[in-house]
Amino acid sequence: MMPAQPAPPDLAEVEDHFVAILDGTQSRDEVDRWATDVMQGLEDVEVGETLWWALGILAGIDLRHGQGEPYLHDDVQVLGWLAEFRERRGVLG
Repeated sequence: MMPAQPAPPDLAEVEDHFVAILDGTQSRDEVDRWATDVMQGLEDVEVGETLWWALGILAGIDLRHGQGEPYLHDDVQVLGWLAEFRERRGVLG
């Protein structure tokens, strides 16, 4: 018997992770680990383009220029991605 394939997160859950970074309820490291784990679990599962795009962004959200340096992507950029994600959800849902 084959193990059940994991269900992808819904788009609302993904949006919650963008918001959690911006409001400080989750660290970038926590969100990065969550998104990376989800993506690895979905390697053989067909998912929508919007979901995969957002997970790809969140999976690298904690990257820095160097140790102790600022994040590569600041909160303004994360806010822009959130806006784009919301637009994609509305258009492509």
